[in-house]
Amino acid sequence: MQLSRAIEIGKLGYILELSCGLRAALIFGFRELGRHPKRQSAGKSSILVYMICALSTTQLEILTGLMLGDGHLEFDGYRGARLQIKQSEEKKEYVFWLYSQFADITRTPPQQRRDTKQWYFGTRFFENLEEFRRVFYANRKRTLPPNIAELIQSSLTLAVWFMDDGRLDYRAKSHYAYHIATDSFSESEVRKLQAILFERFGIKAKTYLSLCRGRRYPKLYIGKEGRDMFTETVAPHLLPCFRYKLPPDHIHKYTLTPQRLHAEPELIER
Repeated sequence: MQLSRAIEIGKLGYILELSCGLRAALIFGFRELGRHPKRQSAGKSSILVYMICALSTTQLEILTGLMLGDGHLEFDGYRGARLQIKQSEEKKEYVFWLYSQFADITRTPPQQRRDTKQWYFGTRFFENLEEFRRVFYANRKRTLPPNIAELIQSSLTLAVWFMDDGRLDYRAKSHYAYHIATDSFSESEVRKLQAILFERFGIKAKTYLSLCRGRRYPKLYIGKEGRDMFTETVAPHLLPCFRYKLPPDHIHKYTLTPQRLHAEPELIER
């Protein structure tokens, strides 16, 4: 945005803090930066903090994986949302890795609850994150956005999704396969994910229905036709605390380097 436009908005009594990546705006249809924010209701401050975060390519890839998995974007009831992460003590490493990736839009480092021992953190509220939340939810139900094939572009997205919702089915010397829980999505949506796995990564998967408490949920199964390609795709990104999700004879082949673990992605310039 040009400086003159920012000054113009400032004259209207708003505080404007924005830095938005072009790719984010194109993919998620983020609102026009020059649009005036809505005024707050009577009784509230007349100054509105209107924040649009800059998301890097890596942050977008991770966020997509989280939304396919256990990620949660919390709406503030007005017009912003924040990413909330909660994991058990055993996944502390995962929480701190996610924090390292979103530290630039987070005020407080991960904390631990005294009662449950869970580790957690939350980003600040941003309007962009609310736009992201909306494309993954319809009528309060999680759904796949129409352009999901454009969002699942990298192996990192697949790895984050697997770290959240995947599991290994392993029997020594006889069998190994992967299952990915997709309970939040419909059968047709899971078939779409199945197609994306093959078209984008060459991974052959199957869909099946799993019975739980009298209800059938669709899931993804990656057997002998796709398991090796799947392992090769996600293993380089898996954190040590998730190594149990790989077959024992494959663990030594992949090492997550300190550079990859703590890398901070470059921002996308407008």
